[in-house]
Amino acid sequence: MNYKELAETLVERSLRLGADSAEVYLQTGRNLSIRIRNSDIETIQEAATAGVGIRVIVDGKTGFSHSNDMSRSALDDSISRAIAFARLTTPDESNVLPSDAGYTEVEGLYDPEIARVSMDRKIEMALKVEELAMQDPKITHSSGSSFGEREGEIFIANSKGISKTYRSSFCSVGVGVVAEKGDQRRTGWESSARRFFGDLESLEDIASGAAQKAWELLDPQMVRTQRTPVIFDSSVASSLLGGVISAVSGERVLQGASFLQNSMDQQFATSLLTITDDGTIAKGTGSSPFDGEGVPTRKRVLVENGVLRGFLYNTQIAARAGAESTGNASRGGYTRLPGIGTHNIYLASGIHSQEDIISATDRGLLLKSVTGYGLNPVTGNFSGGVSGFWIEKGKIAFPVEGLTAAGSAEQILNGIDMMGNDIDMNRSFASPSFRIAEMQIGGS
Repeated sequence: MNYKELAETLVERSLRLGADSAEVYLQTGRNLSIRIRNSDIETIQEAATAGVGIRVIVDGKTGFSHSNDMSRSALDDSISRAIAFARLTTPDESNVLPSDAGYTEVEGLYDPEIARVSMDRKIEMALKVEELAMQDPKITHSSGSSFGEREGEIFIANSKGISKTYRSSFCSVGVGVVAEKGDQRRTGWESSARRFFGDLESLEDIASGAAQKAWELLDPQMVRTQRTPVIFDSSVASSLLGGVISAVSGERVLQGASFLQNSMDQQFATSLLTITDDGTIAKGTGSSPFDGEGVPTRKRVLVENGVLRGFLYNTQIAARAGAESTGNASRGGYTRLPGIGTHNIYLASGIHSQEDIISATDRGLLLKSVTGYGLNPVTGNFSGGVSGFWIEKGKIAFPVEGLTAAGSAEQILNGIDMMGNDIDMNRSFASPSFRIAEMQIGGS
């Protein structure tokens, strides 16, 4: 079936049936999931999917319907339902669709080799990574290992002239293990996810990473309540900076639900902090040539040396704000309307290794895990349960857990005084380690 032609045809049908404007989001895909536990194959699931989401605008009112039945009658019914729903809703002048604004060429989104790799090899990888992790003498149990992959194609067409498509792929392998000591029980999980099969990390590195995460926090000690430097490991940076990203959502800003709503072009954080959203990175797990509405993606600096430079918009929210879409319409599949999201978020690296930052810290906390809300995008307050390692005289002294950490965004974001260089750009939220000069931690 020619899905691009089908998407365009459905737009035309929507207009003939009474829509003033229409958008068709058509998605096809294939998913594979292999799950291993204790050297046994628990599940192998493979499925192919296809579906269509239809958004129409009638007299300024929006209606939406979707279908996974690709027959002519089912799709016509879906169009009719979308139009009927639109007539029941309230008109809004911001109910508009984007016009065709070109196409961003992005390399490395699709790897045809993933589907060509034999099922036996994929099963063997999942078995092997578990076997390797269990070879660590400190590991007592397996939580299971897995191999997963997905590939698919997106087609977007609308009555404003957009008709675009792209293919993408994704694969991952991971393992979870358990370390026990007395009545202590700790779990560790490590995985690697890439666009291309050949770029996956070695099974040995994945296995050793999972094992270390399981046993490294055994025998924790408690420290007293105090104000102290806190080093955010690169793996937990999103617990703090994810709140900043949420706060620059254009929808939150319009709702008055962002602590950064009045901070455009103002310094709100240390000059060490630069945050970029880039949907054009080759092989980036969050990259795509266009967003969930067909608007081309691009590289945007959201925070530059601590100064807020931009908010995130899809087409509807941009219209309400008197702005233009920034190519940040996110879509959770053909069953959903566009929201606002990011592509590949990353911080500008500093000059220090994590070892340098630890050595420069006479006493403090290396934070490895955060539970709870993290940074609240509405109030800017940070709070959460934390665990990691206590530092004494510039060296790791012992693991700690059962602590809490708290502070305001103003204090914390301006308190970043050392930025690391240990960034992993293969993550869709990539950050180096960094140090906050002082935070309140609650202990014994």
